[in-house]
Amino acid sequence: MLWMWGILTPFLWAFEEREKIFEFTERVSGARMHANYYRPGGVSFDLPVGLVEDLYQFVENFPSRINEMCELLDINRVWRSRLKNVGILSLEDILNWGCSGVLLRGSGLAWDIRKSQPYETYEQINFDIPIGENGDCFDRYLVRVNEMRQSINIIKQVLDKLPNGPVKVMDNKVAFPVRDEMKHSMESVIAHFKLFSEGIIVPEGSSYIIIEIPKGEFAIYLVSDGSNKPVRCHIRAPDFTHLQIVKYISVNSMLIDVVTLIGTLDIVFGSVDR
Repeated sequence: MLWMWGILTPFLWAFEEREKIFEFTERVSGARMHANYYRPGGVSFDLPVGLVEDLYQFVENFPSRINEMCELLDINRVWRSRLKNVGILSLEDILNWGCSGVLLRGSGLAWDIRKSQPYETYEQINFDIPIGENGDCFDRYLVRVNEMRQSINIIKQVLDKLPNGPVKVMDNKVAFPVRDEMKHSMESVIAHFKLFSEGIIVPEGSSYIIIEIPKGEFAIYLVSDGSNKPVRCHIRAPDFTHLQIVKYISVNSMLIDVVTLIGTLDIVFGSVDR
């Protein structure tokens, strides 16, 4: 049985922490994974009472959980033999294929959109960019582990700087009116009806936005003709680009290495289909 050999131990340890994170998401939005929390002009509603304190406690305890997993895996002979010198990607390969995220950093380039082209409030946040040396599966594993540590650092800074005030703009041409307000204001009812029936009228022009997500660089290109529907909408997800190199890095590898390769490339096929 697999669990008697300890094969599932790292997964079960990680899933325990994953459930805690999902609980935070559910407390904020009502959903575990597909939160639907962000809105034009802000977010749907304010954070629930007590969430910030619980987040502080989580970020204080989570580094020790990471250390436990690293103690189990980093020097494990089987783990290292299955990851070291497997799926090596040079920096030249990465740049030629247009890969991003952990693949880019795992091959030695300290590139992160949050640093090179800061958006939201990342200009106010201090964090390091973990990088690898050999560009193999083991380096990509180490980069992801170190990025978890950096994420804890980021969360602490955000919690310390979390401001008071409204959670979305009060412009009813952009943001949905508050439910309580709709019970007393005909203007709010009309604004709500127009937003849900017509949508948001976007000025004529084009826009390209790129952000850093755990899998790499995620971008959206929109072209508007001044109506409520885009003339063109193109989504660039990193998974599509990363999927293309599976055949390239699988050459001269064992068949059992394919699972390891796809795992460290972090491909989600639903995202590829976009």
